[in-house]
Amino acid sequence: MLITDNQGKYIFGLDIGTRSIVGTVGYKEEEKFIVVAQEVREHKTRAMIDGQIHDIGQVGATIVEVKQALEETLGIKLGEVCIAAAGRVLKTIETSVTIDFEEETLITPEHIAGLTSYGIEKAYEQFQQENDTDIKFYCVGNSVIRYYLNGYQMSNLESHNARSIGEDIIATFLPDDVVDGLYKAVEIAGLKVVNMTIEPIAAIAVAIPENYRMLNIALIDVGAGTSDISITRDGCIVAYGMIPVAGDSLTEIIAKDCLVDFATAEQIKRGISEKDEVEYNDIMLLPQVIKKESVLKMLDGAIGDMAKQASDKILELNGDKPVSAVFVVGGGGKIEGYTEKIAENLNIIAQRVALRGEEVMQNIEFKDGTKKDSLLVTPIGICLNYYEQNNNFIYVTFNDTSVKLYNGSSLAVVDAAMHAGFPNDHLFPRRGNPINYSINGVNKIVRGELGEPAVITLNGDVVSLHHEIKANDVITVVPSSAGADAILPINKIPEIKGNLAINVNGSRVLLPKMPLINGEIKTLYYDVQDGDKIVMLDYYTVKQIKEFMDVNLEYGTSVYVNNEKADDSTLVYENFSVKWVKEDLSETNSYDELPEDDGEYYSSASSSNAASEDKDIESEAEDQDETPVPKVIRDMAVTVNGEAIILKGKPEYLFVDVFDYIEFDRSKVGGKALITQINKAPTDFLRVLQEGDVVDIYWEQ
Repeated sequence: MLITDNQGKYIFGLDIGTRSIVGTVGYKEEEKFIVVAQEVREHKTRAMIDGQIHDIGQVGATIVEVKQALEETLGIKLGEVCIAAAGRVLKTIETSVTIDFEEETLITPEHIAGLTSYGIEKAYEQFQQENDTDIKFYCVGNSVIRYYLNGYQMSNLESHNARSIGEDIIATFLPDDVVDGLYKAVEIAGLKVVNMTIEPIAAIAVAIPENYRMLNIALIDVGAGTSDISITRDGCIVAYGMIPVAGDSLTEIIAKDCLVDFATAEQIKRGISEKDEVEYNDIMLLPQVIKKESVLKMLDGAIGDMAKQASDKILELNGDKPVSAVFVVGGGGKIEGYTEKIAENLNIIAQRVALRGEEVMQNIEFKDGTKKDSLLVTPIGICLNYYEQNNNFIYVTFNDTSVKLYNGSSLAVVDAAMHAGFPNDHLFPRRGNPINYSINGVNKIVRGELGEPAVITLNGDVVSLHHEIKANDVITVVPSSAGADAILPINKIPEIKGNLAINVNGSRVLLPKMPLINGEIKTLYYDVQDGDKIVMLDYYTVKQIKEFMDVNLEYGTSVYVNNEKADDSTLVYENFSVKWVKEDLSETNSYDELPEDDGEYYSSASSSNAASEDKDIESEAEDQDETPVPKVIRDMAVTVNGEAIILKGKPEYLFVDVFDYIEFDRSKVGGKALITQINKAPTDFLRVLQEGDVVDIYWEQ
């Protein structure tokens, strides 16, 4: 029969399977797909194993047979073909991406396309990190699972105002050698690939219509070498997977038990689906008869294992939850007992696991009277996928290098950059180095400035990163630049603002707040460095107050804080009062009440006089009862193991006191020796601490 109608609309699809090659020619008419011719040829040898071509020449020769038979039937020449790759070699990555905007932005289709490109790029980078081989992979499909607007799930982002948009996306990858093998095999038959998909996508196009994809359904395409699995939910395909066991594993058991070759074992397996017993000759050419129940008993364990592996993969892909229903297609799934074991493993009712054939082909019409069968789901899906995606491979030039790209629904400059290995951070404006610091225990960051974006030219014209590209385009990208590093003067930090008010000799004095940085007091001219730990002090020492006020007290002057005798290290807080009083030394009854001779307040004459009186004063002090002077409780700032801490509640602090402020178990030996240091010098537990000391405590390993 020669069919000449609709020749310009014909789509030729090849399902290149492990056991056979199915060629389908048809066309779409409104909602129906009309199949005008179909041919099936089995491989004469095991040229394909587990869905992958092992003998390109032999597979190509079988394709020639299928093509010639179809051409003879139709009376036309076939030059272009649609194909699909097996799920055995498919790798899938699910990832999430978010794009933040500096200000509220109206979301356009370009923003959404950019988001998806970013998602594919991130999935590719994630996949490359997990890929432990040198094999080149291509992204051959993607599906957005869900979108997010300002962190909330949203079905459609377009025309909304947003500060951020995001998406969860699943991307699928195929290795280069698999793609090349398929292309070379069809080229032997003089065919050009105009569309390539993957078998799980092709099967789902027929078996699970879009109006069913809101439901959580699993599809198992049980072929000869592999069982391809896909999951739908929330209106889209959310996961793909594969198990390397299918119909051939059952055939091999029959071959061993019945002592026959692989082809005869396949005939026995198919025969029991139609009759109760099958006749055959074994390898000794002796005639044999085997009953259906004997074959099923022989295969029971293998069928159970095949169903268990498929069920486990479904649970893994579906977040360890059973799906609502399972559709089974492909010849391998027709074996009796398989669907029941799937239902049992998933703990769902048996009626919700079923073969899908005629009932999902309501919109498929066979002109040659072919019976609708689950075996035909994937071959027809390969043809239908042409109308949805029209995918193949193209070549472009990227920075003087030829790059091969899988041409999905649309390709952009960013796709070429990704497959050329161009660094992602060289496409977008880069910020200078940030400054990460903490203030009073709160982590902060100051970002560097943005640099200039990459300069992209396409065939000599300046374009954007998401500009569409086509075969033979020439792309040149000048990398983006980094902006200036962040700079943060300490006086620009909000917490630095403000003053400490105290009362000095009856007058109100405002003292600027002081930062303790990494255990050291810095001036307000300091620039914060990456990793700095800043503590804002809420006090001054008496010495710091004198230095700030540029006061040089005379000999014999005493300092009082809140009417209590103080020294240079006494801490002064908000609203404290400070007084310095000139004492009458003749009435001093204790040497301890004299100011220390630190060389700051004495003239040479007074120093000489004081020296001549020292002996008399000491003698007098020995004859009198010592009058105790109460010590002032004060806080002290020190740094312990890199962390600033404030010691509180004592007039004086010893090294051992820091253990009350840190987590350190001295009862357990953690190394060869316990190292204790003050300002990098070895010390002991009873050493007196001073303001600003740097303390280190650790076990030497």
